[in-house]
Amino acid sequence: MTSETITADAAGTWTLGDLTVNRIGFGAMRLTGSAAFHHGTPSDRQRSIAVLRKAIELGVNHVDTAAFYFSSLRSANEIINSALSPYPDDLVIAAKVGPFRDYTGEWGTSARPEDLRGHVEENLRQLGRDHLDLVYLRRMRQESVAEHFGALAELRDKGLIRHLGISDVEPRHLAEAQAIAPVVSVQNRFGLDSRNRVTDEMLRICGEQGIAFVPFYAIAGDAGPEGATTAHDEAVLAVARAHGATPAQVRLAWTLAQGPHILAIPGTGNPDHLVENIAAGALRLTDDELDTLNSLHQKAG
Repeated sequence: MTSETITADAAGTWTLGDLTVNRIGFGAMRLTGSAAFHHGTPSDRQRSIAVLRKAIELGVNHVDTAAFYFSSLRSANEIINSALSPYPDDLVIAAKVGPFRDYTGEWGTSARPEDLRGHVEENLRQLGRDHLDLVYLRRMRQESVAEHFGALAELRDKGLIRHLGISDVEPRHLAEAQAIAPVVSVQNRFGLDSRNRVTDEMLRICGEQGIAFVPFYAIAGDAGPEGATTAHDEAVLAVARAHGATPAQVRLAWTLAQGPHILAIPGTGNPDHLVENIAAGALRLTDDELDTLNSLHQKAG
């Protein structure tokens, strides 16, 4: 693949409420260090800023972030603000609320409904904005999302949030949230080698209802916050060789092929990996290749 000439619109577009985004976006988790959160070493700030600006140059107009994305020296939201403010008119910034990390980086007690305004306002302060385009409620093992989601719906009514999403959920949680306010996006863990029957069902339901499905760790696999997996099945490697692509590009292409409502948010602090990730939006797998990779997914745990 000739990655340098490919821009984010190669994967097509999707509409989040009234906001149109390219299906290849950018996840900010890896901006802060060699691995997410307190793992790894802090990133070079100027390099991270350069990666973000390059992403915008290549047509990325959907950035996924959170106030709890920080390392010992770096904050993803601060880097986004420094790199991109004043923000392009078409840029959609999505943030997640619910989880909490204290100043030392330790995970604290997840938010109560009354805490969520503070979480939203912290993202606004760090990003230098007066509203958030999309806010996800990240479910933290609670059985019901109604009270938390209702608190976010009130903030939407007050103009602090434009659209709402939910994360790490089951179909019953989606129905519960929809009884309160529209849901434009669902964000669950999903990838070629990460199979969960409930998440597969969520993907199907979202497609039927026209809701965006935004998988996280689509490239990382089992490595999760540590970074991209280096364990690739021979079938993935064979498809990569056939297209002159990387295994990561094959994983992204397979993910996008699961439905037009899938939005990819691969993250990186490496400019070369950024270009490769965006170029994956132009990679078209054959029916036989998709059948092979789909079989791998079906066998995954």
